[in-house]
Amino acid sequence: MARQARQRSESGIYHIVVRGINHQDIFYDDDDFKRFLETIADKKSEQEFLVYGYCLMNNHVHLLIRENSDNISRIMNRLGTTYAWWYNRKYDRSGYVFQGRYGSECVENDAYLLTVMRYIHNNPVKANISSQAEDYRWSSIHAYYGGKEYPTGLTETGLILGIFHQDKNHAILGLRKYMKADNDDRCIDCEARLRKSDSEVKAEIEHIMNGQPIWNLYNMDKAYRKEILKQIKELEGTTQRQIARVTGLSPNIIFKA
Repeated sequence: MARQARQRSESGIYHIVVRGINHQDIFYDDDDFKRFLETIADKKSEQEFLVYGYCLMNNHVHLLIRENSDNISRIMNRLGTTYAWWYNRKYDRSGYVFQGRYGSECVENDAYLLTVMRYIHNNPVKANISSQAEDYRWSSIHAYYGGKEYPTGLTETGLILGIFHQDKNHAILGLRKYMKADNDDRCIDCEARLRKSDSEVKAEIEHIMNGQPIWNLYNMDKAYRKEILKQIKELEGTTQRQIARVTGLSPNIIFKA
């Protein structure tokens, strides 16, 4: 069956989600994160697109970008091919790095532009990796809050900040308030949840355990451990097999909880 053609954005702005093949991690250390950002900056310098936001998680990436001199399909192909070549060389592997077809949705108005921006930057918060967006290193929130960004100048902040206020300082205050507001933001990957990486699952389990290290599950009272495991099994985007792998507990214990 032929693939359905992607919807074209009249504004030229898209929210993109790309994930590791088989939901595997695509970033293992700082150099991996930096290299992907450098790849974006390199392609952006060729005037192919503008970057309005990004968040790099261990096994997937969110991008908020605008077409310029090229279309979104070729842009994503070049980003993926360039990073995959470097990644395979570094880790002495071959084959695909990214999962099949990337996800995309059109962003046609200011209201949804702000929703996507907040959703992207709050990804680490929802994954319990950080308590607030600005605590996470690998996103464009730092550029919006006036902090340092690597590579410098990667994110075009003027469009979104201008929605809040023409004065930059007032705009940043408005953005901070917007980021903290209660919300039920729903974007492209809400309909097809990304499977979490082991590191994301580990962070969520330790959150459920109030900061205790995972190995405390071994010596925990069985009845109390069962209650904890029930909560862990309710986590979205994970499987019992992955829970067993991350906790080190037998699959039988996970299954019976």
